Amino acid sequence: MAHFHIKTKKGRPYLYVREIARVDGKPKVVSQVYIGSPERVSGLTQGQESDVVALKVEQFGAIWLACQIDAGVDLCSIVDGIVSPADRETGPSVGKYFLYCVFNRMIQSVSKNKLASWYQSTAIQHIRPIDLEELTSKRYWEKWDRVSEKHIEQITQVFFERIWQLDTPRADCVLFDTTNYYTYMAGHTESELAMRGKNKEGKHHLRQIGLGLLVARDSRLPLYYSVYPGNIHDSKHFESIMDEMFGIVCGLNKTKERLTVVIDKGMNADGNYSWIDEHSRMHFITTYSTYFAQDLAATPLKHFEPVDIAYNRRLIEEGKEQDQLLAYRTKGEYWGKERTVIVTYNPASRRKQEYTFNDKLEVIRQELLSMRTKVRDKQSHWKNEDAIKERYSRMCEQMHMFSDIYELTFENAADGLSMSFRKNAYLVERKLSMFGKNIIITDNMDWMTADIVQASLDRWQVEDRFRMSKDDELVGVCPMRHWTDSKIRCHLFTCVAAMTYLRRIELKLEAAGVKRTASDVMDDMQRLHQTLVMKRGSRTPERRIETPSKTQAEVLSAFGCFVDTGGVLQKTKR
Repeated sequence: MAHFHIKTKKGRPYLYVREIARVDGKPKVVSQVYIGSPERVSGLTQGQESDVVALKVEQFGAIWLACQIDAGVDLCSIVDGIVSPADRETGPSVGKYFLYCVFNRMIQSVSKNKLASWYQSTAIQHIRPIDLEELTSKRYWEKWDRVSEKHIEQITQVFFERIWQLDTPRADCVLFDTTNYYTYMAGHTESELAMRGKNKEGKHHLRQIGLGLLVARDSRLPLYYSVYPGNIHDSKHFESIMDEMFGIVCGLNKTKERLTVVIDKGMNADGNYSWIDEHSRMHFITTYSTYFAQDLAATPLKHFEPVDIAYNRRLIEEGKEQDQLLAYRTKGEYWGKERTVIVTYNPASRRKQEYTFNDKLEVIRQELLSMRTKVRDKQSHWKNEDAIKERYSRMCEQMHMFSDIYELTFENAADGLSMSFRKNAYLVERKLSMFGKNIIITDNMDWMTADIVQASLDRWQVEDRFRMSKDDELVGVCPMRHWTDSKIRCHLFTCVAAMTYLRRIELKLEAAGVKRTASDVMDDMQRLHQTLVMKRGSRTPERRIETPSKTQAEVLSAFGCFVDTGGVLQKTKR
């Protein structure tokens, strides 16, 4: 409870509003607000100032929501049950260091250096008190230094077991994908995780760390994740974790005898599909590069027909039947067995690809015209046929175009070298016939075409989790501010845990009939404040929660609470 406190400095009294709470079992001042002179307090109590004076305003809604979603999981107890306290350990437990990092990444991710000051702007001390002076980057380093790779594996396993118990996600169809995160780690810094490789954001010159994520298709809840060195190919990593990953998922209560994993072409390898073929319960749906099946991708559109999927139904409602996704189904031998093969065609994608392709063709044509002029004018460095072809090939490579898209012809005459070129019409037409096409392969021979196509399209769900992880506000894996592998693993766990909690919030709201994104909800709830006020005629300051907006009230209601007329959070009577 808030109370007045007088401090005497150099013989003069200074008035504060002080609040005390138990932190780690001991009473501690968790809030102290300077008020002013005794005369001002007297004026407040006698009504000489406004009816209500706000002494302190703190963010309440978002941090309260984060605590609510953790209540059933209790991440702090999970970590503390695995990482035992050190001898003579003081301050918050290791579990609390994880938990308060996860809360921050659910709302507005900041560095460990700024964590304490960020929490000071929130009502955390009145929801789940902690000694904020202990939340420093130095203390995080010391605490996380005791968390081994084995500890993280155990924490992850127990954490997801709790999630499965609470949300019981169906796992008869799961989605797996990988991404990577670049770091600014120096080349001489020792690390088995941070390696240079093909970065998905084009930062190939920087060291990177890979992350694999398995998501339940229906609920979009993460079920498993793995961290791996940035120079390992996706298919190799997939091969190395299949036993562990699918062993865990097959143990879920709601996993049917038949389990299908949806992956993309980056995971394609003979060994991977041999493993799946030999597994009694495992099946797959994957994409296949049109480059390696050009005849199949060039299948005429007369063989295609619309498929009954949600995307097409929405287009029909909008009067855009001409943009429907089309599909052609056949069979073929891939990875040593006959598989179901579906070629899809998306008119919207075709138009985009054709526009880009024609634009590149024109750029190349203009460059070739310029090159021809330089050859004709006998400019220096433009007299050697092989050198000119090399320049042309290099230009095409930079534009990600085939060099045989134009045919170059050279003639040596008495007056010197001449050059001509023409477009390869057959090759251009063949490329155009492949635009908008995608190839799907599966061993689910008995599935309907629409079900296979929809499952493949649903890979966006795991890609959406990756986009969230790269958001500057929510989760915020990057920038990677940790320079040892053990701290990187701890950091990535907190990010995945935050990602999981945010999805649980979305599911909780959906169950209450409120369909909103976690980003929208957390942004909205940050605007719900708790205020320390002094009312006219009162001798004691009190805390009140602002009147929530309609959308904020919906969120509170979904979690069984409401704010009464006195600004007090109450449980909804059932």
